[in-house]
Amino acid sequence: MQTAAVDINCDMGEGYGQWRLGDIDDADLMKLISSANIATGFHAGDPNLMDATVRLATQYGVGVGAHPGFRDLQGFGRRRINGTSEELVNDIVYQIGALREFARRYGATLQHVKPHGALYMEFAASEEMSRNFVRTMRTVAPNAFIYCMGMSETYRAATEAGHPVIREFYADRDYDRSGSIVFTRRTGRLDPRLVAEKVVHACRTGKVRTVEGDEIDIAFESICFHSDTPGSLEIATAMRAALDAAGVKVRPVAELTHHLKPAARG
Repeated sequence: MQTAAVDINCDMGEGYGQWRLGDIDDADLMKLISSANIATGFHAGDPNLMDATVRLATQYGVGVGAHPGFRDLQGFGRRRINGTSEELVNDIVYQIGALREFARRYGATLQHVKPHGALYMEFAASEEMSRNFVRTMRTVAPNAFIYCMGMSETYRAATEAGHPVIREFYADRDYDRSGSIVFTRRTGRLDPRLVAEKVVHACRTGKVRTVEGDEIDIAFESICFHSDTPGSLEIATAMRAALDAAGVKVRPVAELTHHLKPAARG
């Protein structure tokens, strides 16, 4: 079945002090997305950058999301940090609280929470960690969507708990036969036209080609791309044009709830 409307999310505010990741201005990308995953200080981000990015998102009507990661500024949150499930969830609570206060400052609410990098993949594989994360979210942010892969322990834990959850389709990452993304620390320059074709194909058919050469079913409500992917602005521009041409509307998840099954709505 063709997808009639999708959310587009992108990682934002990924810098620290005078350092910025990549050479793309968040404002250029903000015009092309509907949800922003804003770094919350542990893998990137600082108070001034969080403030500026939240303010920018509210100006463009983009949904504000917290993007908590491992406590790993040097490794950009892409290295696994050992810790108990409780320790990792407490780190997330700390980061959510920081971002939520900046959102409150500009009259916005916390639309979603999306773990970053290696933490995202850790939760995807761990039933215990995902259940603890979701259980905590039910208390500290019961109305905030959790963004995750459909084929993940995070999605299973959220749907079982009745927590609002959004499944993602990764435009700028490869998939394997299990339906999981192929995690990589470095991404080469992609052809924006091919990425756009991949996205439209997924929206039209609900399928994606894997690195093994198969086509598998993929269900999603949001399309993700990364601001640090080389050529991200060209990728986002090509995706938006292709989705418009295919008749697929881009809307924030708050406007897409009528497209979601009851378990995803909470």
